[in-house]
Amino acid sequence: MNRILFKLGEVSDSGCAVLTDERAAHIRHVLQPAPGDTVRVGLLNGPCGVGEVVSVDDTSVELACRFDAAPPPVPPVDLLLAMPRPKVMKRLWAPLASLGLGRIIITNAARVERNYFDTHWLDPVRYTPLLIEGLQQAGTTRMPEVTLTRRFRPLIEDDLEALAPGSKRVVAHPHDAVPPAEAFATAPDQRLLLAIGPEGGWVPFELELLRAAGFTAVMLPFGTLRTDVACIALLTAAGLYR
Repeated sequence: MNRILFKLGEVSDSGCAVLTDERAAHIRHVLQPAPGDTVRVGLLNGPCGVGEVVSVDDTSVELACRFDAAPPPVPPVDLLLAMPRPKVMKRLWAPLASLGLGRIIITNAARVERNYFDTHWLDPVRYTPLLIEGLQQAGTTRMPEVTLTRRFRPLIEDDLEALAPGSKRVVAHPHDAVPPAEAFATAPDQRLLLAIGPEGGWVPFELELLRAAGFTAVMLPFGTLRTDVACIALLTAAGLYR
């Protein structure tokens, strides 16, 4: 944990917080502060800050927290992801939060198995702790909004503009692709929406829908990648070329 995050209600109006869970264990055993030392803290979807250690014992840590006046901005990149295999989705939650996303849209595709959507890793109770884990690792506070839809065509034709208004839209696809520097370049304050398909790829009908919705194809010089590797590689490239 590079920043200890608090949910709403865990810090008093005076800034006092008492931890008894795995966060306290991390402070005690990894950070090993003495009273008077400070640790990096933050409010989930709120400002960052510092917490002065008031006391440490075998079961709890008490912090006196001070927070910045304003939260960090919402990350300028959103992800449209065809649902991968459930075990891959489980692995992806924390890294996606670490890389910084404003929204994650998970959808269906022709080459997505129907039973993938039955996984408990699409349950907020399961994935929210993984998103928080990724935020704490990255030292930030902004948790991506998650949108789940099983109907690809209505998403692209009817709902996308409301979810990603005015965005620069890029789809990972090897054919008729432009270089990353061109694909990921955005106007000032324009958001980027990156679409990554299933490991079997988008089918022609899906690609036509995406192109009609304003998506430009991009390809990195690595050949075909697994979904988890592709997400990390493409989001990293997007950050470099924006």
